[in-house]
Amino acid sequence: MSPRHWVIVASFVVLVVLPLAGVVGYLWGVAKDQYGSVTGFTVRQEESGGAQEILGGLAQLAGSSSAGDGEILYQFILSQRMVRLVEENVGLRAHYSQYWEEDPVFALWPDATIEDLEWFWTRIVKVSLDSASGLIDVQVLAFDAETAHAIASNIVDQSQAMINALNETAREDAMRYAREDLDASVGRLKDAREALTAFRTRTRIVDPASDIQGRMGVMSNLQQQLAEALIEYDLLKDSTSPNDPRLSQTQRKITAIQDRIKLEREAFATESVETGAGQEDYPDLIAEYEGLVVDREFAEETYRATLAAVDVARAKAQRQSRYLATYVPPTLAESSEHPKRLTLAFIAAVCLLLTWSILTLVYYSIRDRS
Repeated sequence: MSPRHWVIVASFVVLVVLPLAGVVGYLWGVAKDQYGSVTGFTVRQEESGGAQEILGGLAQLAGSSSAGDGEILYQFILSQRMVRLVEENVGLRAHYSQYWEEDPVFALWPDATIEDLEWFWTRIVKVSLDSASGLIDVQVLAFDAETAHAIASNIVDQSQAMINALNETAREDAMRYAREDLDASVGRLKDAREALTAFRTRTRIVDPASDIQGRMGVMSNLQQQLAEALIEYDLLKDSTSPNDPRLSQTQRKITAIQDRIKLEREAFATESVETGAGQEDYPDLIAEYEGLVVDREFAEETYRATLAAVDVARAKAQRQSRYLATYVPPTLAESSEHPKRLTLAFIAAVCLLLTWSILTLVYYSIRDRS
């Protein structure tokens, strides 16, 4: 072997064998055992039906859609808020910094800030989300099985509390929107009724429809009297002489009835009514009244619909539309499975060998060119 071969062997020992020996020695001789706790849950939504379907989907006001709840919960578990809550309930700094002097690689430094603790949280808590099904799996690592179980249980409890908060927010929003719509419909109905009352007070006409029916009754009576007068005239004409005074009297009666019918018909289109605003045409008053009645009926229908929506929102708010379904309760480990010593040693060996190989190839490339 030439000197350069001994240099390659020495570099292999220095860059691969010695670091790998250090890694193996640390993993099996220094690194503390870690215990895992696994849990799995998902966000379920109560199926809507019954009265909501009968009311034509008014339950949508209650915000029943749960799309994205899994993503929200995933981000919440990895958030600083979750870290603070678990720190307050379990004590992350005290537990993970107890072996700092003995195992600085897998332990937390004692004076870690909340940002440092948030970074370390991603090392001890592994969260996976199935976007299609919404299933969330969580794995927690700790230096003892009880602490890992406590952290996993606390994650489940805080996730349930967050889902309850989402439910409460949805309930409050649904009730607030329903009440706002109800207040608006009540005001609209009140205005419509007040406008109709003001019309009746101004025109002194309670119901133009009833007034028209009375006028139509007068017209029917006049037409009946006209028919009787015509029949009487025809009978007299056939049975008396042309100079009979009863003929002229009956003719005058017929003419008077016809003139009255003509005047009554013209009154429907031209008669003016004395109101608080002066003389107003009767047809215009009828059109105004009909418009006010339509507004009142529309306001009443809107009021009934919004009242039903309030009832649906209240019924929706009385039950939990979203809930956390835990399909794998937090487990309590009996043996240590972490850190994965063989896996970490193999990864370290591959990385060191690749680094040494690249440096060796670079050395020979430079040597050949020179």
